[in-house]
Amino acid sequence: MLEFFGLFFSALSSATLLPGTSEVVLSSMAIGSSSIWLLWCVATFGNVLGSCINYWLGKNITHYRDKAWFPVSEEQTKRAEQLFNRYGVWSLCLAWVPIIGDPLTLIAGLCKLRFWVFVIIVGLSKGARYGFVLLGVVNIERLI
Repeated sequence: MLEFFGLFFSALSSATLLPGTSEVVLSSMAIGSSSIWLLWCVATFGNVLGSCINYWLGKNITHYRDKAWFPVSEEQTKRAEQLFNRYGVWSLCLAWVPIIGDPLTLIAGLCKLRFWVFVIIVGLSKGARYGFVLLGVVNIERLI
């Protein structure tokens, strides 16, 4: 059971701005496992929860825009909001993509996207990614 907590936290950290290796952890746990659905659920839930943390940070970070330590300029923030509004909520279908996915979820919070819309799109996108990872592992196992 402890390994599922490891998978959960790996998936959660992979969805935040922290580095993570959830696909590697998931793949290694899936080899020879009969709990593929449970692995999928744990990884997806952890990863979506990590994205919700990004959303929350984006939604609440605006209180600190005027601080000297704030890492993003007002111009950069407005540019990010413009891009998100230009491409719309469906850009969140790319929330699973390394490097661009995490900032997208933060910007969705910054733009105050409705939370339930955010969770549905991000959940489907991240669930699909983990589904493909597991499908690949299962198919490779069948070949061997």
